[in-house]
Amino acid sequence: RRSSYALDFPRFLFVNSCDFRTQSFLKKLFHSVYKRFNSDVVALRVWFKGIPEIYTNNIDVARQVAVGGHKTSYLKPELASRALLFWGMNLVAADQDMWRKHRRILGVAFNNKLYQAVLSKSMDIYDQMVSFEGWDKMEKVEINGLQHYTFKFALLVIGICGFGFEDFTWATPPATADGTMTVGEAVKIATEDNMLHTFLPKWMFNLPFDRMRKSRTAVSRMKQFMQEQVQRRKSSLHNATADASAFSMLVKASEEEGEGKFALDDDELIGNIFVLLFAGGFIGHETTAHTLASTLAFLALDHNIQDEVYGQILSVFGKDRRPGSVEELYKLNKLLEVFMEALRLYPAGHIMIREAYEDTILTVPKPIGEEGTYTVPIQKGTRINVDMIGVQYNPRYFEDPKVFKPSRWAGVSPDSEQFTAFSVGARSCLGRKFALVESLSFLFLFLRDWKVEPKLNKGESKEQWQTRVMAGKMVITLGINDIPLILTRRT
Repeated sequence: RRSSYALDFPRFLFVNSCDFRTQSFLKKLFHSVYKRFNSDVVALRVWFKGIPEIYTNNIDVARQVAVGGHKTSYLKPELASRALLFWGMNLVAADQDMWRKHRRILGVAFNNKLYQAVLSKSMDIYDQMVSFEGWDKMEKVEINGLQHYTFKFALLVIGICGFGFEDFTWATPPATADGTMTVGEAVKIATEDNMLHTFLPKWMFNLPFDRMRKSRTAVSRMKQFMQEQVQRRKSSLHNATADASAFSMLVKASEEEGEGKFALDDDELIGNIFVLLFAGGFIGHETTAHTLASTLAFLALDHNIQDEVYGQILSVFGKDRRPGSVEELYKLNKLLEVFMEALRLYPAGHIMIREAYEDTILTVPKPIGEEGTYTVPIQKGTRINVDMIGVQYNPRYFEDPKVFKPSRWAGVSPDSEQFTAFSVGARSCLGRKFALVESLSFLFLFLRDWKVEPKLNKGESKEQWQTRVMAGKMVITLGINDIPLILTRRT
């Protein structure tokens, strides 16, 4: 039956699913296979045992399978969410009624008051970074790994605006209850080892190896830390001095549901906080840190675009004034465009997986240059994988897709359906505005203060630097290698 399935749909490329899962093949797939076979859809032939799979880099197909709704024929399989369920059920992993339950509660936590706080605190934390690191007394700064700073910056913004820890500063980062490990250290280890804890048996983390001991300790400290924070928020709900952080608003919204069907239990609260604030979703500190780094790396390679952004910053705010509102910050459209383009080239969500729970159909656009669509029958149990990296590099949507070209986003709102790096439709990232305000605030001050250049090895060209340091890497989300830069103070 599967042989006839292959013969019936000649537009599909069929490959051995074992080869498909190798890293080298995935790289080839993202950059050449769709183009080579003039198809936005790739199907895998199952030779012996396994689930029929389809990969697509087409956003119209993505909207049919990934958006969800009451009448959808597709659900998120457990395999697609296992890494995100380690800390508890959450908005990103949930589907159908469970997703609506989590979306209802989390929607309350993200509001204009929060975004204004993000704007103010992000600029405060930038100032603390410059002062504590001694950059305010330096004309030139050499950085070996930019993410050392962007990770800490993002974590502090989350700590203050996400958790309400007003006493956290650049000099005094949050620590776990016993003081043996900072929250930043615990988060870094826990997120990097998330896949290990998802798929390895627990007994392996009791083996007498330093890596396993640190990983076990980090996860234990993080769980204890977040459980303590849930209880603290619950006990302070009726306190007049209770903070207005996203976490407190989330706990409050859940508690106000009482015993209702929309109330979240402690594990669900922790699951959402970890996924949204620490790891997945765009608001996660890991994703924010990597996107800030990639944005500055691209600008370091292209001084013409960097100068355009700097020129607009000066024309709107001068050398001293700062935005007093999110609306003012958004006047920096060129800064927004470079950020959107960097996020397109290194999208946070690299794949969305759905499985057909009934026989259904997909409507697929014909190859580029041909008008119309064709219909593909989908058997129950077929897995549809939306390749979000492939979407961002699809020439159907982006001319010269491998080229950093911020001007392609001129006049396009980050809330637009044209901008798909935050996912699509109702499932798009709830924290996108939090992330945008946080990131643009940092970039605004950073680029006004510093001219950014790549830190090259001896005899190395810019092209070689880009090849060496800008290779993508996968943890929970798509990231980028450590970025070495030279900063020169602007006068």
